Amino acid sequence: MGLPRIPSYLMPAVAELPANRVDWTVDPSRAVLLVHDLQNHFLNAFDTTASPVTELFANINRLRAWAAEHGVPVVYSAQPGGQSPEQRGLQQDFWGPGIPDDPHAAAIADAVAPTGGDRLLTKWKYSAFVRTDLDELLREQGRDELLITGVYAHIGVQATACDAWMRDVRAFVVADAVADFGADEHRAALTWVAGRCGVVTSTDAVLAVLEGK
Repeated sequence: MGLPRIPSYLMPAVAELPANRVDWTVDPSRAVLLVHDLQNHFLNAFDTTASPVTELFANINRLRAWAAEHGVPVVYSAQPGGQSPEQRGLQQDFWGPGIPDDPHAAAIADAVAPTGGDRLLTKWKYSAFVRTDLDELLREQGRDELLITGVYAHIGVQATACDAWMRDVRAFVVADAVADFGADEHRAALTWVAGRCGVVTSTDAVLAVLEGK
């Protein structure tokens, strides 16, 4: 019922990315960078010294550095450890008890840990919007674009992108800054987002926009 052991796989190359239905481009003045659920509990399913996690960490850190330079807020989501069955709700049926009551398991991985100016949201469901103040944070700052990174692409990342669309927030899923249960799930999530609710992009493409290229 818990998480599977995830074998290493290669990040999708730019040439493999699905065609987007819309032609949105990232505007740093409208964007927020979301680092989704990069907690030790979820990352322990991978070999963190191999693909795709090595690229995941490297690309998220590239995006965080450029976000800091260009005034793009960075928001982290993290699920609490030791949730009760009532707090888990239907997630209990699908995934069991979730993160144990262990600070290390619940912590964001050191390689991509938040810094002083970042916001941390306590997350309860697949979508980072549900029972959090993410929507309010975006509205308060006059921002309507969400760059989504983290795990897992076909679960929380995809659900958050769809939820963003339903709130008229443009979602950009950074294909080489998310990871999943395997290559098939990763690519399926990208295809669904590109065709239904957002734009699939790459780290290099985002940074090129931020550089004004």
